[in-house]
Amino acid sequence: MMSVSELALTTFNGLSFAGLLFLVASGFTLIFSLMGVLNLAHGTFYLWGGYLGLVTLGTTGSWLLALTVGALGVAIGGGVLERLVYRRVRGKELSEVLLSVGISLVLADLALAQFGGDSLTIAPPSWLSGSVALGDLVVPQFRLAVIVAALAVMAGLWVLLKRTKVGAIIRAGVDDEEMLGALGVNVRRVAAVVFVLGALLAGASGVVGGVFFGTYPGADAEMLLFALVVVVVGGLGSLPGAVVGSLVVGLMYSFGVSLVPDLLYFVLFGPMLLVLVLRPRGILGGRLG
Repeated sequence: MMSVSELALTTFNGLSFAGLLFLVASGFTLIFSLMGVLNLAHGTFYLWGGYLGLVTLGTTGSWLLALTVGALGVAIGGGVLERLVYRRVRGKELSEVLLSVGISLVLADLALAQFGGDSLTIAPPSWLSGSVALGDLVVPQFRLAVIVAALAVMAGLWVLLKRTKVGAIIRAGVDDEEMLGALGVNVRRVAAVVFVLGALLAGASGVVGGVFFGTYPGADAEMLLFALVVVVVGGLGSLPGAVVGSLVVGLMYSFGVSLVPDLLYFVLFGPMLLVLVLRPRGILGGRLG
């Protein structure tokens, strides 16, 4: 049995991990919702974000600059890939999936050749390296900041999708892309913007995840797997579903590590199988907003 303090700390760790998962899965589901393809290179975007942030931090000593370079570097690279590669096979689902797998493997090998096979840890910023008391619970400041950042990104995406013209165009593209094109909207440009936004979130989360777990070969596959579980449980193509899925997976992972580490994968994939049987579209699947 867990004590009250252990229960509170495990719950907090699960919420902070859920914050990281949301940063990854929100970009993943945004890309799917408009482009209709599972971008299986999303995990590699996460990995490269971590490496770019690590190099920038080592060069400049600025954590905020490292976060910015990791996010923007991956966003620019994602935009180039969307323009030169993804756009050419859009609408061909099998080709899109195979292409994303190929890009993932190539980028992962390039990262291995450049940075080696060792696990490299990104240090948290000095102003978030301590602990803070939440009542009787003492928690790392960085993990608390991740929860706050995830809430801020969640609110920002909600405002973007529900309260702006760009968001209205994106949601219209999800519902009826052909009608949107008939109204004179450049659907390709909208898809490119969404792809870049998803890549930016993946790059930023790679820097944050480098503090949680380190940056190492294989982190891309692990985080992609987590993102897939999140979107399947919450609902593929649903941003609120990404929130729900992140909370479910983050908390179950935290309690699974603490209580039944030998059955961790069963704890993670059991709910996913149950959701697929009872509700194949996920808990909140079907709509972006």
